Amino acid sequence: MKDSNPLGNIFVSYRAIATVAYQSALSSYGVVGFAAKNLAEGLAQVLVKDPTLGVDVRYVNNSIQIDLYIIVEYGTRIKMVASSVADNVRYQVEKTIGIPVSQVNVHVRGLRVSNPD
Repeated sequence: MKDSNPLGNIFVSYRAIATVAYQSALSSYGVVGFAAKNLAEGLAQVLVKDPTLGVDVRYVNNSIQIDLYIIVEYGTRIKMVASSVADNVRYQVEKTIGIPVSQVNVHVRGLRVSNPD
């Protein structure tokens, strides 16, 4: 993304936006991890640890679209977790980057039991 003003240009990379989205989603209640978007990304994750795993960012019509591929804690309400994640990510990205977010799509790829007591 590029923004121009009289003092110069501002460039924000997709990776920076993905990192903000990743951290804000991971701090949301009920999210225990991220999943790979596809098989190729899953295999690449085995070789190199990527801090933006499971986050896809697109810039369309002067706004950001984000896809998140998350793993949810077993026993939580999936709909409530997904809604909370979408709201939290939208707020944090707009606050940090300053560009409007048009869509946050949350894809729940699995459930995980964290504490088997």
